[in-house]
Amino acid sequence: MSELTHPHRLEDLPCHDPFILPIDGGYLLYTAFEEGRWERQIPPGSDYPNPGGAGVLAWWSPDLETWGSPSVVFTVPEGTWADPDRSPWAPEVHAVGDRFVLSTTLHAPDSPLDSVRQRGTLITLESENWASGFAPSLRGSVLAVAEDPRGPFTLLDANQSHTPPEFMALDGTLYRDADGQLWMVYAHEWVQILDGTMEAVPLTDDLAVAGPPRHLFRASEASWFTQVTPSVQALAPYVTDGPQLVPLPGGALGMLWASYRPGEAVATGEYVETQAISPSGSLFGPWVQGAVLVDGNAGHGMLFRAHDGTDVLVLHRGMNSPRVRAELHEVEIAADGVRALRRRG
Repeated sequence: MSELTHPHRLEDLPCHDPFILPIDGGYLLYTAFEEGRWERQIPPGSDYPNPGGAGVLAWWSPDLETWGSPSVVFTVPEGTWADPDRSPWAPEVHAVGDRFVLSTTLHAPDSPLDSVRQRGTLITLESENWASGFAPSLRGSVLAVAEDPRGPFTLLDANQSHTPPEFMALDGTLYRDADGQLWMVYAHEWVQILDGTMEAVPLTDDLAVAGPPRHLFRASEASWFTQVTPSVQALAPYVTDGPQLVPLPGGALGMLWASYRPGEAVATGEYVETQAISPSGSLFGPWVQGAVLVDGNAGHGMLFRAHDGTDVLVLHRGMNSPRVRAELHEVEIAADGVRALRRRG
């Protein structure tokens, strides 16, 4: 693409759960939209038309500074298990073979899941801080495919998610291990199980689910829970968000992920980007939890290599606020994990 239409600075684009894919001549930034929130999704002054429904936008940039030429790459289809009017979460695009694969999370909030019992104990959650309550409902990550990263992407399975349909799951990402096995790594929602987890399901090369889920680790294993004095402030939410796998020099495997660190600033704590390391290089660990990578109510990050050879982390800041924006950080990827070096731009 040579002409950039509807240009905006990155800090002006409303953006949850950013994902950037380098392409020839520039970059694509994927984020979600919903018709009812369109005015908050598109910058003021833009004449880009409301596409209706809910789906995924791709913004294009030649330089990581100015973004524009938005295009709808996916809309939630009618007649599926998911509500077509609910915004997807966490869209990301990966090249798999000769296809591009979109992973995103869909919702059916009016379809409750069965109550959860663990060893005879009924799990329920209530909160005066969340008007919508905590009753588990259908939520899961799905896959869609296209021949071009600009779409349009076609949903592979209209009847259920790629994550287990009885799980309230989110933020699925793709990872191929050293043996060539493809996995969807995802977060199992704390709303359903109190202590959120990271899990993985195997996929065939045709992107079908090939087996039952495997457990990776729990949110309560985060490093800060070992550093705080046990108290009621250290209880739920034990949140797992936004897993992203990164092979490390020397053979270890890293995982970026986001969660809430207990604090008094907001009722739920402070949203942070953290990381875990599997020294063996195996997806199944054991995982060693690391320190916070970026704080200040920022998280849900992913790594990409810019065209100038710089390793870059993109995440969003402003979680649970009216202004959520993507920001870039240059990073170093070392044998013992990822280190944030400086804010870019």
